[in-house]
Amino acid sequence: MTRVLEGTTVAKSVEEVLKVDIAKLETMHRRIPQLVVIMVGDNPASLSYVGGKEKACARVGIKSQVLHFERTIPQNDLIKIIEKLNADPKVDGILVQLPLPTPLDSQAVVEAVSPEKDVDGLTPANVGKLHMNIRGFVPCTPKGIIYLLDYYGIEIAGKNIAVIGRSNLVGRPVAQLLVNRNATVTICHSKTKNLPHVTRNVDIIVVAIGKAKFLNKAFVNTNSIVIDVGINRTDDGRLVGDADFEELNGIVEAITPVPKGVGPLTIAMLLQNTVEAYRAHEMKEE
Repeated sequence: MTRVLEGTTVAKSVEEVLKVDIAKLETMHRRIPQLVVIMVGDNPASLSYVGGKEKACARVGIKSQVLHFERTIPQNDLIKIIEKLNADPKVDGILVQLPLPTPLDSQAVVEAVSPEKDVDGLTPANVGKLHMNIRGFVPCTPKGIIYLLDYYGIEIAGKNIAVIGRSNLVGRPVAQLLVNRNATVTICHSKTKNLPHVTRNVDIIVVAIGKAKFLNKAFVNTNSIVIDVGINRTDDGRLVGDADFEELNGIVEAITPVPKGVGPLTIAMLLQNTVEAYRAHEMKEE
């Protein structure tokens, strides 16, 4: 019997805690945490993600603001706006919705965000802290994966884990988080030889490569735990992951579904990071 690791339930538990904490701030007439999302252009997927973040903020009581700019905005103007937000004591978190349209330099724009307000965990300062195992902001999807594993009581220390994908958003940071938790991690990618042999011989597989239903029964064993980070839309409009859920369900020990798997945890961790940034800022003020 395969255990389905639903992220929706886990995300709701995170939101409930944050909602209570923020309600207490309101009763004490304290400032409320604020998140500012910077959106450039009209990428449909990005618009959907930003809308989901706004709704999540509203559910827990975080004040949110979306600054939506035309794709023609000059990069220097965008960076100046970020610098003003960095200096605003009422702004706790700043998130640049990626990808940015060309010719904007995404890295340069992200680097303009103050590390103290980088609730997406993408600035070099926070990436460095992650790799040095020093407390800082961690990218939301990798943080959500660790939270999900902990919630369901899945041991990380001592486990052999394969991470398929080496992006700066998911693959690399989740691999480092797992290493920080004493796992033995193999990072796999397009040049990995005999990938099924690698993945069949590990305890946990994290797949994040953006290929619909890529991970099938040839890549797993009956004890495999599959964490599917992929979000792909089929020709008939359905959302599917990088793992073939229908084929693996009933074969592997546990698997996350798509949707309602890792996705909800990504937003929940963004809210959590924003509240953590707020607390750090308030401590400085006191």
